[in-house]
Amino acid sequence: METIKEKQDWRIASEVELIYKTKIKASERPHIISSVAAYKLALKSWNPNKIEFLEQFKILLLNKSNRVLGIYEVSTGGITSTIVDLRLLFTAALKANATALIMLHNHPSGKTRPSAADKQITKKVKEAGIILDIEVVDHLIISPESYYFFADNGNI
Repeated sequence: METIKEKQDWRIASEVELIYKTKIKASERPHIISSVAAYKLALKSWNPNKIEFLEQFKILLLNKSNRVLGIYEVSTGGITSTIVDLRLLFTAALKANATALIMLHNHPSGKTRPSAADKQITKKVKEAGIILDIEVVDHLIISPESYYFFADNGNI
């Protein structure tokens, strides 16, 4: 039979500590000064054997100075799509202490025009970012030879 003390243990919460550790000096982090700089960095982060094979969605995590804190792979899908879970996306942004992010994904077909689903996820992430005070700077659709920037085309 459980004692009263054992039954009250459910009220005890574990201690949660938030910390941020980095191994790279701020001055050594890539600086995103243009959408082309983001594209070049995105290409470097992609496995060349997968960019034309299956769709992947990543985020570029930025600090207030547009220095890159990291790149997080949110999801890997199939040939024509991938699922983006906003909770996982923003968990990574919050854990990295990011104040801004750039969404990145590839189209294995090589066509970089945004689909209706691309526009919808851009809108959802942007709205969630407003609530969390994390700016969505851009959404890039990439292929090995070309790219589409939502911001440069007035779609963000």
